[in-house]
Amino acid sequence: MAPCIHKRRPAQTEEEDNEPTDLLVKKSIKELNDDEICIDSVIYNIRDFKHPGGSIIKIFGGNDVTAQYKMIHHRHSLKEDHFLGKMNAVGKVTDFDPEYEFGTEFEKEIKREVFKIIKAGKDFGDWGYFIRAFMYISFMLAVELFWLFSGSTPTLAVLLGVASAFIGLNVQHDSNHGAASKKPWVNEMLGWGADLIGGSKYSWIEQHWTHHAYTNHMEKDGDAISAEPLMLFTDYPKGDPRRRWFHSFQVLYFLPLLSFYWLSSVFNPQLIDLQQAGTKETMNWDNRYVKSKIGISLLIHGIYVLWNVVSPFYYHSAGTAIYHIWIFSSVESLMLSGLFSLSHNFEGAERDPTKDHREKGEKIDWFKAQVETSSTYGGTISGWVTGGLNFQVEHHLFPRMSSSHYPKIAPTVRRICKKHGVKYAYYPWIHQNFIATLKYMYKAGIGNWEFEALHGKA
Repeated sequence: MAPCIHKRRPAQTEEEDNEPTDLLVKKSIKELNDDEICIDSVIYNIRDFKHPGGSIIKIFGGNDVTAQYKMIHHRHSLKEDHFLGKMNAVGKVTDFDPEYEFGTEFEKEIKREVFKIIKAGKDFGDWGYFIRAFMYISFMLAVELFWLFSGSTPTLAVLLGVASAFIGLNVQHDSNHGAASKKPWVNEMLGWGADLIGGSKYSWIEQHWTHHAYTNHMEKDGDAISAEPLMLFTDYPKGDPRRRWFHSFQVLYFLPLLSFYWLSSVFNPQLIDLQQAGTKETMNWDNRYVKSKIGISLLIHGIYVLWNVVSPFYYHSAGTAIYHIWIFSSVESLMLSGLFSLSHNFEGAERDPTKDHREKGEKIDWFKAQVETSSTYGGTISGWVTGGLNFQVEHHLFPRMSSSHYPKIAPTVRRICKKHGVKYAYYPWIHQNFIATLKYMYKAGIGNWEFEALHGKA
């Protein structure tokens, strides 16, 4: 299904609010205004809705958020009518055409068994998570202070890259999923970690939540197309116009290209208007809430650039300063983008999960698709370093569950996947996942690949 390019309709006026609510409106998805969202074809007005997770939900105003709602509120499926009944339903969309289905037996059994392990209200970060977060934040602040007041060095550059990656993996990630704490202000505060390592929490949410909703979708997953045209994460058919001759060699420049992730994030023009480029064909970010956050985002980003990019030039010659910046940016880039790239690009990964919907009109089991487009490697110790993102399967099934709980539920998830015949990719060691990713990148680059997935035992 081709993505819909949205055109903004002005937000409701007070006069429109006073219209009788018993006459439900009908409109297309692209006609939704800033205060409206669509869930399962029903239009809800969220302008005055006091969401327990905070006002961040207004970032999605003007969009169909069916997949996003269901993936984040994993316990709401038990009483979905009860929770949705708290919002103001004002109409229905006329062009709702879902690709995914929810509530399958596979999903129900996974939730039933996982909820026996993680009780309601206990999904958020435990003491272990907050102790690790405190350690990573303290490490980051210490390195930053030395960088600013003592001057950059090659050693500090490596440490700054590592510290920044730890913030990105362990602190801001859980927080910007709303998973660190039940208290919105805690998630809000820790979520600014995305800005303190050179990005933007709002741009990150725009891209990352869309990635979760449509993982490996050939048109809607911004992560899947983020490196194009230089590199292909999607295995397009031979002859596809998006293919270039140099993609046959992409396995050779895969890691060097990823080392520029920091550069593409810090100096990305989309930070100016917070219109995330990789998802704007699928989602509409041109709403009042997003616009209200541009000022604070630019201010924090300016401070970041002065602190981390400009300050080395005060202490050193231009060549030395650039050298130090290159070191820390490369370390941060490879730790972040390198680890993220393993998660969905490996031999055996489902790279076209909605093919049956596109060709046969069949709805796709969203839970099954999340498992078969993701991989898990290592165990608890790897989770402490990567913020639990080594448990990518579990993370995609329960994205608003703190990463501290994934080691506890992983054996159960694997068991139920095996019972239902759902492919679960597990690698005991990270190097096995890395090798599988390199093989995939090569075969996706040449456009002709058949494989047997590399598997290990838990």
